[in-house]
Amino acid sequence: MEVGGSRLEVSLPAGFGASGGPATKKAKRKASAAAGAGASGDTLASPMQGTVVKVAVEDGATVAEGDLVVVIEAMKMEQPLTAHKAGTVTGLTAAVGEVLTAGSAICTITD
Repeated sequence: MEVGGSRLEVSLPAGFGASGGPATKKAKRKASAAAGAGASGDTLASPMQGTVVKVAVEDGATVAEGDLVVVIEAMKMEQPLTAHKAGTVTGLTAAVGEVLTAGSAICTITD
């Protein structure tokens, strides 16, 4: 292995990385949280606590899957929340400056 221009010798325990060993098994990962984050049925919910910094739709708007609904800020990072399915936005409760808790409903998207 080479690190910072210097060659280093690395030794691994016997059998490590051999067929069926720990190095060859890859854990299956779930889809990214950003893709439909906090979506359950028709409800779009906040996946984390944060402050609403942008509301991109209004109540009654028609959205396609993947359209931006709101942007929340948590720990100085903005997290866009997108529509998890196509439909009409109803019951929009998010407002700029509002603090959302994890799991709080933002809106409902119905067919």
